[in-house]
Amino acid sequence: MATWKKISQPTDDGRIVEMQAPLIVSASRSTDIPAFYSDWFFHRLEKGYSAWTNPFNGVKSYVSYEKTRFIVFWSKNPRPLLEYLHILEERNIKCYIQFTLNDYEREKLEKVPPLAHRIETFKLLVDRLGKGSVIWRFDPMILTDNISIDDLLQKVQAIGDQLKDYTEKLVFSYADIESYRKVKHNLTASKIDYKDWTIELMKEFAERLSVMNKERGWNFQLATCGEKIDISKYGISHNRCIDGDLITRLAWDDKELMEFMKVKIEDCVPTLFGEPEIPEDAVMLPNNHYFISKHKKDAGQRPFCECMASKDIGEYDTCPHPHLCEYCYANTSKQVALQNWKRHQENPFGDTITGK
Repeated sequence: MATWKKISQPTDDGRIVEMQAPLIVSASRSTDIPAFYSDWFFHRLEKGYSAWTNPFNGVKSYVSYEKTRFIVFWSKNPRPLLEYLHILEERNIKCYIQFTLNDYEREKLEKVPPLAHRIETFKLLVDRLGKGSVIWRFDPMILTDNISIDDLLQKVQAIGDQLKDYTEKLVFSYADIESYRKVKHNLTASKIDYKDWTIELMKEFAERLSVMNKERGWNFQLATCGEKIDISKYGISHNRCIDGDLITRLAWDDKELMEFMKVKIEDCVPTLFGEPEIPEDAVMLPNNHYFISKHKKDAGQRPFCECMASKDIGEYDTCPHPHLCEYCYANTSKQVALQNWKRHQENPFGDTITGK
C-alpha cells in the first residue's frame, strides 16, 4: 500500500486538516463516479479535496488533489465525462477509462443505457482520448439458467466486432458468486438462478475466446481481472487495472509522475542502419524515447490483483438507479444504495459522495 505524502489543507468549513495527497487516483472501484457523480467529482477537484469514509472502521479521511497527476476512471456509462475532459487537460492531469461494456440487456441483469448508445460513447471517448486510453471490460462473465458459454461468446463477438479498431485490450472476469456474500445475496434476492464456473468451463471459455480474438482479427490483449486460474497458454494474462506501464505510455513526459513511479525515460540510440538500438524488454514511446517497465504491484490489493498503488476515492453502497446491477459486489442492497443516493441529492457538492 502506498504511503502518500500528507499535506495540511482547509476544508469547506474552514478547518485545517491533514490530507493524503496521491499522485494517482482511482475513481472508482467502489462506485460509478463518471455515470452518477461527475458533477460532484469535478466540483471537488476544483475545491482541491474530497473526503471518504473507510468501509471497515467508519473513519472519515481526506484526499487532496493538489499533487494529482493521473486518474483512472471506472464506469459502465462514462458519457458524462465528455463535457469535463477539458478540465483535466487544463490541469495537465492525464487519464484512462476502464469501460465496463457488457450486454445483459435481454436478461435485465443491469439497467444501463442501450448497448448501441454505450458503444457510441466508447467511440466518442476514444476519438477524444486515443485508442489506448479506453479499455473494454466485459465484467463479469456470468452463467445462469438463461446464459450459457455460447451466449456469452455471442455477446462478446457482437461487441468486439464494433470495437475492433477502438481499443487495445479486453478485460474480463468469471463471476465468483460463492466467494462474494453481497453478490450471492443480491442474486438470490432477485431470484436469479446463477451457475458457478468450474475450472473446465473457465478453460473452455478462455480457449474459445482466444480463437475468436484471432479469427475475427481483433488482436486485443486479453486479460483477466483478479482471477487465480492460469490461462496464459491461451494468450490470456493477469490484468493490471491500475497499470504502471500504460500510465507511463500516456504520461511519460510528466517528470513528477515518472519520478514517483521510478521510471526513467531513455533516448533511443541511432545505429548505422537507421534502426534505434533499444533493450529487448523496452517499451517504445513517441519521439524516439523508451522505458523499461517498473510496474510494482500494490501489496494492499487481492492476491491475484496486479494493480499498482493508487488512492480510490469512492464509497460502497453508492451506485444507484438506473444501474442497480443484480450481481453487484459494491452495494449491500439496492435499498441502501438508493438511501445514499437520496442523501447525495440533498447535498450534491458536499465533500463526501453521500453528502454526510
